[in-house]
Amino acid sequence: MIEAVGLTKRYGAKTAVYNLSFQVRPGAVTGFLGPNGSGKSTTMRMILGLDNPSSGQVTIGGFPYRKLPNAPRQVGALLDAKAVHGGRHARNHLLCLAQLSGIPARRVDEVLGVVGLQDVARKRSKGFSLGMGQRLGIAAALLGDPQVLLFDEPVNGLDPEGILWVRNLMKALAAEGRTVFVSSHLMSEMALTADHLIVIGRGQLLADQNIKDFISHNSADFARVRTPDTEPQQREKLTAALTEAGGQVLPEQDGGLRVTGLPLPRISDLAHAADVRLWELSPHQASLEEAYMRMTQGAVDYRSTIDQRAGLQQELPPGSMPPPQIPVPGQGQPGWYAPPPPQQGGRPFAMPPGAPQAGPYGAPGAPAAGQGPYGAAPAPGAADANPYAQPAPQAPAQPPAAPAAPAAPDLTKPEDAR
Repeated sequence: MIEAVGLTKRYGAKTAVYNLSFQVRPGAVTGFLGPNGSGKSTTMRMILGLDNPSSGQVTIGGFPYRKLPNAPRQVGALLDAKAVHGGRHARNHLLCLAQLSGIPARRVDEVLGVVGLQDVARKRSKGFSLGMGQRLGIAAALLGDPQVLLFDEPVNGLDPEGILWVRNLMKALAAEGRTVFVSSHLMSEMALTADHLIVIGRGQLLADQNIKDFISHNSADFARVRTPDTEPQQREKLTAALTEAGGQVLPEQDGGLRVTGLPLPRISDLAHAADVRLWELSPHQASLEEAYMRMTQGAVDYRSTIDQRAGLQQELPPGSMPPPQIPVPGQGQPGWYAPPPPQQGGRPFAMPPGAPQAGPYGAPGAPAAGQGPYGAAPAPGAADANPYAQPAPQAPAQPPAAPAAPAAPDLTKPEDAR
């Protein structure tokens, strides 16, 4: 079991993870969701001992990763499928990992067969496709036959057959009683694979519940109703009857109606009493993607103005819970900055006038001595400005002289007349 208690990670003035507590239990596939920049990768790095938390702790089976005896035999992880020497054969790469952990060589051939790379075991990994690299990374995670497995975007680059294989693999590993922790942005895959969800936004916990409860708590079911398109008066009559009965009715772009507050049998009875013919009366149950988008609306830092103008951020049905407002650690402190909400015609990533210039990862000041945001400190003077901010125009040392007015053309000359 993986357990995090009060986990916090700061890089200088930037807080990547804040007071995060959760448990990943064995026997189930636990999905790890959150917008870009929410702290998922940082959390996984702290679980694996690659980053030290600023406060709090995270343990695996009751021990920090660095104190586990022969940790590769107990924990397998895929964080970066490209972390392979391109000149090595796939088999040699796994063989090196096996020898470092005291794993017998026969296990290398076993995992190559499990991931389907037995036919390319003697090929150099630099010639592998993205999907083949993912399979090799999964093989490395399975090498020690561990009881705890962490995967970051395991289906990235895989074809449909590969995605199905990973889905079945995750379920089979969890069915064996292992702890499986999977981070992914593919909601459709998480809906088919995960049993439990941990959702974070801006480094803080948003949800920790099974997938069915998550969808039901973060969505509003409604009924979809359609009347004959050629008879708009029927649609108006039904809308009036449903509203009078206490329902909430919203028109949809395709001419249908979205009805909340009334069960389907009641809608049917009201339509029959009003002598309205129905072309469609169906229940709508929210998907994981809809519930996730609603839950994380307040935790998205980078939002396109085009999406807003195109109407891609649709209004939620009436009576549903508003999206949670996520507080940001450090907000209001000197140097704090987050991208403003998108505005039509605006520049959402420009720094506000007079704000201090941020470092390459959002921290306005220098990081801790000898330590950069992700390990080694950057070179002095490197990337001192926000990479998304528009550079301020430099004032010229001396105003340029006004250009001389062009001479009036002499229309008596043939070339000027042209």
